[in-house]
Amino acid sequence: MKILTIGDVVGDSGTAAVCERLGEIKEKYAADFCVVNGENACSANGISRRKAEMLLHAGADVLTLGNHTFRQKDAPALLQHNQNIIRPINYPPETVGRGFCTVEKNGVRIGVFNALGRIYLENVDCPFRALNKALSEMKADIKIVDFHAEATSEKRAMGFYLDGKASVVFGTHTHVQTSDIQVLPRGTGYVTDIGMSGPHHSCLGVDKEIVIDRFVGCIPRRFELADSPARIDGAVFTVDETTGKCTGGEIFSVLPGETI
Repeated sequence: MKILTIGDVVGDSGTAAVCERLGEIKEKYAADFCVVNGENACSANGISRRKAEMLLHAGADVLTLGNHTFRQKDAPALLQHNQNIIRPINYPPETVGRGFCTVEKNGVRIGVFNALGRIYLENVDCPFRALNKALSEMKADIKIVDFHAEATSEKRAMGFYLDGKASVVFGTHTHVQTSDIQVLPRGTGYVTDIGMSGPHHSCLGVDKEIVIDRFVGCIPRRFELADSPARIDGAVFTVDETTGKCTGGEIFSVLPGETI
């Protein structure tokens, strides 16, 4: 089974690009299942009901989130009424929504999990323990983890910690795609970060001049998303549905105007 993962959708341009081209990408890679990180789909971060509906209608089977989960006011209701939109599993137990979901696709039961790293991010519960418990309790043929984290070391450690427990562990959050996609010794497909789906000529999606001013002149300016056509980053993993083990993977990027 081919598992398609799409990197953090950023702003209107990222949302529009994914909605316009996801079908082509799925066709090119013969994808059976698609996970999209919608963490920054709104220009002010987070995801709204409208943006979520657009991405799901475009072909996403599950939307994962991250540290901006509750930035939009309609997020609590969105999480409460849509089981295919999940937030980090290591938020407190009382937090609205769920950190995992299961989807039946082509006769295969697929579990998707979302967790938030702790290095340089929020003070949340331990993502390692939370994922280990949830993975051990879920009955699914394929188990996919989106680990939304900042530090490469934390992501690498999570990959090895979950090796053999999850079919796929992919990282999100940094908006920079890494080239370390691999199958770990016990059969887990892993990549540190699948990248960003948002403004191409930008600093992680933000207007590059604003970011340069902050570094060069120490001028505090409000971040604004770049006005630039969007790129789409992601990764595709091949998983044996009978064993739940990954047999291969590749990263990809679709640049503005590029033929898929």
